[in-house]
Amino acid sequence: MIKKMNIIFITILICIITVCVWSVFIEPNILTVKHITIKDPALKGLKIVFASDFHIKPHEMYRLKRTVRAINRQNADIILLGGDYVNGHKKGSSMKIEKISEQFSHLQSKLGVYAVIGNHDGWQGKEEIISELEKNNINILFNNNKCFEKFCIAGVDDMQTGTPDIIQALSGTKKPVILLSHTPDIMTDVPESVNLTLAGHLHGGQIRLNEAIITPSIYGKKYANGFLNDGGKKVYTTKGLGTSILPVRFNCPPEIAVITFD
Repeated sequence: MIKKMNIIFITILICIITVCVWSVFIEPNILTVKHITIKDPALKGLKIVFASDFHIKPHEMYRLKRTVRAINRQNADIILLGGDYVNGHKKGSSMKIEKISEQFSHLQSKLGVYAVIGNHDGWQGKEEIISELEKNNINILFNNNKCFEKFCIAGVDDMQTGTPDIIQALSGTKKPVILLSHTPDIMTDVPESVNLTLAGHLHGGQIRLNEAIITPSIYGKKYANGFLNDGGKKVYTTKGLGTSILPVRFNCPPEIAVITFD
């Protein structure tokens, strides 16, 4: 009986250690490329790469370079970034924005790179981060938009550290619109005329069983990750690339999203 209990205990201990090693050291360093096709004739043929929540730590240059290479391999029409480029609340816990921005300068797409700011960027100095990104050809959308021949990209300020203004961001957009927001919590204010909203912030919950255990959203798990058609409002929330609070991911690997329209 004692021998059997010892075997059970050892088995449980091995399982716990395995899960911990996987969640801390392996899965957070996996990079997946998720392909999504969304039916929207107004945007047919458009290919987007969307990446968010980088949370680059001081020693993670390898992860940053690998992500840039993976994004470039997709040959996107346009690259969109959803914020939280830096990690933590203080600068010492993050790679310097100068180094992050320099690597972002290597991002390539037909129409360029457009981005919004996240809450961690706001906590560490929004103006400085915007300045460094723009020096490296990253176009920041700050309650405004950019229109191309067939569509417009609009972006809003971060909800936690700023004031998102959807009306101002969409002003003058008479073509199909893709809205970029760090968090999906703005969805109640997004009009149905927006073709697609792209968001991050929630990291898919980072720890998932059948679904996210918990997400930092006023709507709970509703927008935790993936594509959702919410009564005509379409949103895609990415699981993001980094980690926050706890340096773990379980059943929630980092991703970049490749979105094509049909």
